[in-house]
Amino acid sequence: MTLLASFTQPVADAQSAFRRILKAMSEPGVVVTLPSIPAWGTLSPAATALLMTLADGETPVWLDPILRQTTLINNLRFHTGASLAAEPGAPFAVLTQGSVWDATQFNPGDDLSPETSTTVIVEVGALNGGLTLRLRGPGILESRAVAPKLPPDLLHWLRERPHRFPQGVDLIFTAGSQLMALPRTIDVEVC
Repeated sequence: MTLLASFTQPVADAQSAFRRILKAMSEPGVVVTLPSIPAWGTLSPAATALLMTLADGETPVWLDPILRQTTLINNLRFHTGASLAAEPGAPFAVLTQGSVWDATQFNPGDDLSPETSTTVIVEVGALNGGLTLRLRGPGILESRAVAPKLPPDLLHWLRERPHRFPQGVDLIFTAGSQLMALPRTIDVEVC
């Protein structure tokens, strides 16, 4: 079993990562940089730090079959205590850019328990240089333009997704050591 190092200073780094993740979720489209951490398998350092910070023994993680590698699974279990979920409707789901996007497989929560929805972490090629999207909604004064490099099927879903707030999935895009969040409350249009 190959175990990789985690945060250099576990408490301080986890707190710093949590604050930055919270900033990204509360200010949709803002890019944040997470503390440096060795990546687990083919995950980016940002996705690794995100899982180190948020996953635990009570939050199962579903991994796209492309990501199910021994190094990633062993480190996820050892460092976080999180179990692997058999179905994508788990609290966290992790996809790569090569994954097929199918939003119907994730749990959107319901009106009485929206907190049970899935947070989908998507590894993307870059958080800029893609098709420009205009974001509107809570945490954005008027609008914000972003251009992450998204797979075509995910981009199509973002433009067409039905808004049934408080239901829906929250999206976190990771690339390298950075991440950007698009909570379910955000309206997206292509510029």
